[in-house]
Amino acid sequence: MSRAIFKRAALLSTFAVVLLSGCASTTSSSPEKIEQALAPLPSEEAKDYVLGPTDVVQVSVWRNDDLSISVPVRPDGKISVPLVGDVVASGRTPEALAESIETSLMQYIREPQVSIVVTSMGSHEYTDRVRVTGAVAQPTSVAHRDGMTVLDMILGAGGVTPFAAPNNSMLYRVHKGSVVAIPVRLGDILERGDVETNYSLRPGDIVTVPERSL
Repeated sequence: MSRAIFKRAALLSTFAVVLLSGCASTTSSSPEKIEQALAPLPSEEAKDYVLGPTDVVQVSVWRNDDLSISVPVRPDGKISVPLVGDVVASGRTPEALAESIETSLMQYIREPQVSIVVTSMGSHEYTDRVRVTGAVAQPTSVAHRDGMTVLDMILGAGGVTPFAAPNNSMLYRVHKGSVVAIPVRLGDILERGDVETNYSLRPGDIVTVPERSL
């Protein structure tokens, strides 16, 4: 696993443990940090998928079916390809991996054309998930999908409990190496249809719904 992916996974794991243990602060971050965390991602940040251990890739070599293979990325970050042998896959995009294999095959095949299809994305199973915890019917963790919102997660968790304080909810997001706490007026979303804080979710986001004070 690349160093950047490992660092992000470690931060998210620690972050999730703190929240699930009930030790997270309910204090929101500064307006500046919240604005930065909610800002649309620049196009250059919308990066291609990066391979990692446990991903499964379909390697297809045009007009050479005997060289085509479906293979998992091993824990050492490599895959084995006929004729080529071991190739580093972890930390590369599928396009970069295809180019590397093509270069290695040139000594055996004239103008090889290789395509890579990711058939299983196991390496991002935890870093690309979104979670909802606290006073909901069923705290849950699901794979992120484009277009997911806070309301989608709450409905997927069965809604809030009678003991919830929904307008004190928080969206926690990792941004530039730190955790940003973003207030969510979940009560207004559910009861009034006010979707101002029905934020779109990103991989790694955690929504927490606290219980009201007795």
